[in-house]
Amino acid sequence: MIILNWISNNYIEIFGAVTGIIFVILEVRQTIWLWPVGIITSAFYIFIFFTGKLYADMTLQGYYLIISIIGWYWWLNGSGNPEDAGKPESNMVNRPKHELQVTRLKQKTGLVLSVVFLFLYSLIWMILSRFTDSPVPGWDAFITSLSIVATWMLARKIFEHWFIWIVVNIVSAVLFINRGLYPTVILYLVYAIMSFAGLIVWKKSLKSVDTGKI
Repeated sequence: MIILNWISNNYIEIFGAVTGIIFVILEVRQTIWLWPVGIITSAFYIFIFFTGKLYADMTLQGYYLIISIIGWYWWLNGSGNPEDAGKPESNMVNRPKHELQVTRLKQKTGLVLSVVFLFLYSLIWMILSRFTDSPVPGWDAFITSLSIVATWMLARKIFEHWFIWIVVNIVSAVLFINRGLYPTVILYLVYAIMSFAGLIVWKKSLKSVDTGKI
């Protein structure tokens, strides 16, 4: 009875956690359907983070909605060839050349993303500290700004985004324990484990494509 009551009171968070796990599995497999699943997950977590007073993370989910649409387009049309638009992606093997390929992070891109991260981190921390009742503005800002960078890198299929997700997922799990969001803690621990799996799987795909400019 206690378990059923708990599930009844937390069904939205549980459903969001389940779709989030499905998302990261699809991400590891480089399956195009990760993006619509991501849209659904973000919609649920906007509500979850709002009730948990994690405002930066709530705003981040809105960003996820937008980048999911953009990433969906980029993954389908990596070459910019309009004749190839809308063709489905099957799996990592024998994927059409027009679709976006996994690449390594270029030094220039890395420097730009580092500056973007520092700017976002400072801005978000200041906003949360001055204008909200967030109990953890520093950590909330750290997770949010780093996730923004990692999600953009995912949308561009940059291999090194997995390293960022490992950091984000571990820090997030600790933060959510403090906020009592236990289904979400489980979700982010699964994310952390799958991030290591993603490193292995995506590294294999790097060997089958030419490294292009990002």
